[in-house]
Amino acid sequence: MTRLASPPRLTETRPAMSSHSAKVRAGRKNFRDALSTLHRAKEPWLQTTLGTWAVGLDDYPLEQFLFVGPRGGGDYYRVGIFAGIHGDEIAGIEAAVRFLRELARTPDLARGYEVYVYPLCNPTGFEDGTRHSRSGRDLNREFWLGSREPEVQLLEQQIRTLRFDGLISLHADADTPGLYAFALGAQVTHHVVEPALAAAEKIVPRNLDPTIDNFTARNGLIRKGYPGMLCAAPEARPRPFEIVFETPLLATLEQQVEANVVFLRHALEQYQQLMAIGQDL
Repeated sequence: MTRLASPPRLTETRPAMSSHSAKVRAGRKNFRDALSTLHRAKEPWLQTTLGTWAVGLDDYPLEQFLFVGPRGGGDYYRVGIFAGIHGDEIAGIEAAVRFLRELARTPDLARGYEVYVYPLCNPTGFEDGTRHSRSGRDLNREFWLGSREPEVQLLEQQIRTLRFDGLISLHADADTPGLYAFALGAQVTHHVVEPALAAAEKIVPRNLDPTIDNFTARNGLIRKGYPGMLCAAPEARPRPFEIVFETPLLATLEQQVEANVVFLRHALEQYQQLMAIGQDL
């Protein structure tokens, strides 16, 4: 649990708007377009560029957006939301941006929370429309394995430093007929995921298959994960709740985005309720 006397004091930084070849290369997206509404808007979040790296002639940043909700009845809880770790999974990126804007309109959704949002963790993959980064690596198989990928190193540093109470990763799956989630980390994770899945399946059906993504599943929940998945540092104690939420690519983009936003909203609400009543889970 994160204990803060007051919201953290950070300095807002903006990514340098250097020349970027994606602007002039036909057929390639520009990663800046995905976050343009967050850059233009004057909203109550704190934007920070955690670091930049060069790929060919282009520079790429990893951007963090911090929204601090109104104070609740106790300590602040610190949650990280990660999207776009696979560059071709657009729904999570759009959902992260939409969720930030929803928090700005309705701050009570984040009451008692510091919400750190990383809406585009793989900008080169986004531009190329690929699962992997431009280095050819699947970034979601690189965590805590001594990776040299700059995106992974920057995220590992943040995860280790901030010691989140919870981590939620947004993904999409081309092979699933419905929603499902990996519920990892703290025992409380299951009790956060199930109500959030129930809310999201009103938009997109849940995958009830007994085997999903080669893992044993029950009611759309998987209790194991792949080596190298984005998660808390191996030494983190106590373990935070760790969730990977997957939407089916066969659903429309709007359905996927809305399911992600509903899932995030209910996950935060459920965790706050569980902590408030102090259930021994």
